[in-house]
Amino acid sequence: MYNWVISWAAHKHAVVALFCLAFAESSFFPVPPDVLLIVMCVAAYQRWAYFAMVTSIGSVLGGMLGYGIGYGLRDSLGWWLLLWISKLVGIPALELQGMAHEYFVQYGAWAVGIAGFTPIPYKVFTITAGWFEMNFPTFVLASALSRSARFFVVAGLIGLTYKKYGDKITGFIDKYFNLLTIIFTVLLVGGFLILKILR
Repeated sequence: MYNWVISWAAHKHAVVALFCLAFAESSFFPVPPDVLLIVMCVAAYQRWAYFAMVTSIGSVLGGMLGYGIGYGLRDSLGWWLLLWISKLVGIPALELQGMAHEYFVQYGAWAVGIAGFTPIPYKVFTITAGWFEMNFPTFVLASALSRSARFFVVAGLIGLTYKKYGDKITGFIDKYFNLLTIIFTVLLVGGFLILKILR
């Protein structure tokens, strides 16, 4: 699945794929959009801000869908997605739901902000935010700020580094691409482990 996501970078509809991936990841898809975002920024570093904006908009809109699923379809699709996510995370669905609720009670909008910026699975918090009827404008604002910050930082690091070092950084990435992929995967898995540690 990871390789399939990367393969979209060379497609003529890569930007559409980036938007769709960011949208889907916010409610059910397991691979984060950072994977495709990074590869696209490597291929066209001058457009890094545009790619970051597309990813941010897709992710926030997808988060709103996740909120809607949790709010309006909590006993059907919402519960099914929570069960599926719980298998990915390795935490029982009821325990995962209770943990997310506890973070909402304790941290409010910060819970969404932290999940939106860090490797912690964002979809868990979008669905449960709707489930527990978090204030919707606050949810959207926290999502927009945290997701935009994350994707602009990721894309900016790639784009600005390429602008300064050009072919040198290309050679570095070509040489260590497998290692960089492993590091990113470790961060992704680490996000799920953080949930286990914090429960």
